Amino acid sequence: MNRLRLYTTLGCHLCERLEAKLARLGVAGIKLERIDIADDEALVARYGERIPVLADSDGQELERGFEVERLAAWLDARGLLAAPLNEVQEVDSPPRGARRVRGRRFLN
Repeated sequence: MNRLRLYTTLGCHLCERLEAKLARLGVAGIKLERIDIADDEALVARYGERIPVLADSDGQELERGFEVERLAAWLDARGLLAAPLNEVQEVDSPPRGARRVRGRRFLN
């Protein structure tokens, strides 16, 4: 299973955009661990103005992953892109199966 971490915080609309694009572009079986930076002062200092930040299991990070070309290239470099880069299109609508719980978006 492929594990990625998303450094985020409550109400981050850019984080929601990244999650929606990840659900559309990434291969099945990606386990996304959401880390709320608001719970840790060190994380706020490191990621406060940079979120959303996506990180792989080796610690390699992607900032501005809500930009589809950057996210697609980052996923492709890790073998996690579901479609070839030339077939990737900008998509801003929420993925099918997404639901909100207390203002947070969860993907099924």
